[in-house]
Amino acid sequence: MAEEKKGWKHIPIGGLIVEPGNSEKYITGGWRTYRPVLDDSKCIHCMICWVYCPDSSVIVKDGKMTGFDYDHCKGCGICAHECPKDAIEMILEES
Repeated sequence: MAEEKKGWKHIPIGGLIVEPGNSEKYITGGWRTYRPVLDDSKCIHCMICWVYCPDSSVIVKDGKMTGFDYDHCKGCGICAHECPKDAIEMILEES
């Protein structure tokens, strides 16, 4: 027996979160044009990049910025723009 297709009445309302906490399942880093790269010698671990990152892609360990979660980073460049020491450079992704 064929699977019954759902009609428009069965589709959740747009913007409705039907399964909270599932964003880690979606790898969105492929949308990126530019990738943030950390210059560890300039970084003062102020965590401003972590505060401003809309994707929670700044990796912090023991109170220090250690890198980026490139699976989820979309390359918006906010981290680089907000960094007071210019420790983050946006580099064009290689295809």
